[in-house]
Amino acid sequence: MAGAPRSRGRLVLARLRSSPGVVVGGSLVLLLFLLAFAGPYLTHWRYTDIDYTAMRQPPSARHWFGTAGLGQDIYAQTLRGLQKSLIIGLLVALLSTGLAGLVGACAGYFGGWTDRLLIFFVDLMLVFPSFLIITIISPQLKSSGWIAFVVLLAAFNWMITARVVRSMTISLKEREFVRAARFMGVRPMRVIWRHILPNCASYLIVDATIAVGAAVMNETALSYFGFGVQPPDVSLGTLISDGTESAATFPWMFYFAAGLLVLFVLAVNLVGDGLRDALDPTADAGRRPSRRAARRAARLPLAALAEPTTDVKEPA
Repeated sequence: MAGAPRSRGRLVLARLRSSPGVVVGGSLVLLLFLLAFAGPYLTHWRYTDIDYTAMRQPPSARHWFGTAGLGQDIYAQTLRGLQKSLIIGLLVALLSTGLAGLVGACAGYFGGWTDRLLIFFVDLMLVFPSFLIITIISPQLKSSGWIAFVVLLAAFNWMITARVVRSMTISLKEREFVRAARFMGVRPMRVIWRHILPNCASYLIVDATIAVGAAVMNETALSYFGFGVQPPDVSLGTLISDGTESAATFPWMFYFAAGLLVLFVLAVNLVGDGLRDALDPTADAGRRPSRRAARRAARLPLAALAEPTTDVKEPA
């Protein structure tokens, strides 16, 4: 007797565990988070400390990643920069994905003038050169700290996702369960929250995962040009900016921060690709079977031959 079909959660979990990209990328992300938040406790140097007796010194037992131009410990500064970049990337991804889901679902569900007004605003935001606007506004927000910088990044990182969610909502609102909820008098925002957004969750999860890497790259680029995290705080972008001129002569001032940035973005993209395949209900159509499944399928004919069969007498 055939086994009962696996539930959606168990199927997604099995796909995730069988995906090399998710395993490798997830392990790297976990290790980077542990390094960023637990690593500073392994040394007594803080990112603001200065060792005037060791300026631009290579990695040693005293300073594991070497020192900067004024004697700052590169290990402490790199981990502080990794902390700041990870926090900014996560917050930007959560804010932008949440805003995109809400705007796109409302536009697709309500339709009419609400749809036209929201999509006009989305198209208007897409026309604006976001990098130029952020570089103009961010100097005015230096006194507000990096939280204002997070809001500014999230404000220009949600429009494409909103248009995709709108298209998904237009098709979802004609489904039977949504029609039944409307017929029962459920309020529109409750229908969006209970029925529309959960059915868009697969796409939103993947988008948020990839948006983390994109937000870290955007923060790094803006901080590199001096429009992001401001001194005395540091981020991977500021460390890369400070170490660029010395990359050839004092490589430890540049390559540790740059290497962690590349490693994190690569790991996040691997996780995002794996999540997309795991949450896609049609992903099995073009997927190669695993070796275990192939061996199991290869044994089926032999098992069938081994089973007892009923002799059929030929007619005389």
